[in-house]
Amino acid sequence: MATASAELDEDGKEINPHIPQYISSAPWYINAERASLKYPRKWKSDPNYTKSWYDRSAKIYQADKYRKGACENCEAMTLDAKSCMDRPPKLGSKWTGKHIAPDEKIEQFELDYDGKRDRWNGYDAASYAHIIERYEARDEARKKYLKDQQLKKGGSEDEDFEDALKVDEAKVDESKQMDFAKVEKRVRTTGGGSTGTVRNLCIREDTAKYLLNLDVNSAHYDPKTRSMRKDPLPDMDPNEKFYAGDNQNRVSGQALEFKQLNIHAWEAFDKAELMYKNYKVNKEKLKSQTKEDIMEKYGNAASDEILPRELLLGQSEREVEYDCAGRSSWWKDHQWSYKCCKQTIRNSYCTGATGIEAAEASADLMKANIARKESAEDMPAPLRRGGLLLRELKFLTIWFWTSKTCLKLLKRRMKREEKRG
Repeated sequence: MATASAELDEDGKEINPHIPQYISSAPWYINAERASLKYPRKWKSDPNYTKSWYDRSAKIYQADKYRKGACENCEAMTLDAKSCMDRPPKLGSKWTGKHIAPDEKIEQFELDYDGKRDRWNGYDAASYAHIIERYEARDEARKKYLKDQQLKKGGSEDEDFEDALKVDEAKVDESKQMDFAKVEKRVRTTGGGSTGTVRNLCIREDTAKYLLNLDVNSAHYDPKTRSMRKDPLPDMDPNEKFYAGDNQNRVSGQALEFKQLNIHAWEAFDKAELMYKNYKVNKEKLKSQTKEDIMEKYGNAASDEILPRELLLGQSEREVEYDCAGRSSWWKDHQWSYKCCKQTIRNSYCTGATGIEAAEASADLMKANIARKESAEDMPAPLRRGGLLLRELKFLTIWFWTSKTCLKLLKRRMKREEKRG
């Protein structure tokens, strides 16, 4: 089958057929007649971003007389009196015409995104040269001092070199040592040169395990797992071997104990069911023994006598309304009360039959008092006025009924009371 040719854009260039349609098709407001990739391209040209920086402390012009709008303190046109940093004199340059300061050079740069965020923008690398010179002078003075001290002690140049080596080793920060490695600054070699570092553990200078024996029929090396199970040098003295294969680690140390543990698990699978049954039996025995100990210590409430039903059901959380045993179950003398104890006070304690008897006795006493009061109202006026006289009469009648003298006195007093009435 023949394939269709690629679509062309406005400039006659082919459009990649793998570009999605929503990218190759221009929006409706562009009024594009055909597919084009010109609209998503950047159409704004970059401004001329500058790479220069401010010329600090640069001066451009110095006037010889006061100018309108200049600083009243220093006569510069680039600032005002509020932001002037010069010491204010007794009379400013506006009035004296002396000590007129030159105008400062003010620049405006248009920086790009990186230029605005460059922390080292405007930094002069040549200004760091004096710092390097200071460090170099310090090192030279230190070396000269060490050499003078060695000459005073009468040492040789070799000893001087060893002392310099110790000083260099002292510079190494121990916190930067990795993998428990001892780092030395300078180490002599047979060729007269020096290596950078020496580590006391295995490093890249050790021979790789697959290079110990280049025989094709020797131990197999798996490059994917980087493992070599067999010993590459079986005929070599074991005391002189550095590597004897990966299987050496599998038959020594805790690896052997783990292997024996797995073998034990394989062989003991048929005994697991019996052990589980024994475990269940022992568990039930222990559970029953614990239950017996608790019952022996605290007793068994289930085996005791059953409580009466009246006590078991004597109280309930159920709310009952319009019950014959509750309030409003007894009506007497235009009052609602409880039928069980005939009390008219709400939420009062039930007193039962005893409360009923006490209530009836109280009612009888109240009736007797009312009847006595009514009989007292029916008595003559002198006797009603002299309530005290009636009480005295009763008292004297009981205790002095045999005394004639008292009776005479009583008659006189009664006559006196009648005359008053």
